[in-house]
Amino acid sequence: MKKQFFAAAALTLSFAPLGSALAMDGAELYKAKTCWSCHGKDAKTPIMPIYPKLAGQNADYAFNQMKDIKEGVRANGQSAAMKGVMGLVSEEEMRTIADWLTTLQP
Repeated sequence: MKKQFFAAAALTLSFAPLGSALAMDGAELYKAKTCWSCHGKDAKTPIMPIYPKLAGQNADYAFNQMKDIKEGVRANGQSAAMKGVMGLVSEEEMRTIADWLTTLQP
């Protein structure tokens, strides 16, 4: 009986933190959310010269730009192209991507 209880408890604990423990890091999110398809796999070789290079960008600035585009606060420049993509990215994911971008060499 005790063995079954401990096995069940261990199994329950191993699945408890699924949301945060298995969260993707910034590099994985950058790929999964398709950021790379416009901004380049290295975040510094965008497919068009008018798209920004993101490597080395200030994390708060990058986060606020993503958030403003998602919320429709920023609607200038190429933000229309990003609006659809940003609908698929949560604030937590935006923060993770922004924090990762700041670690890259420009």
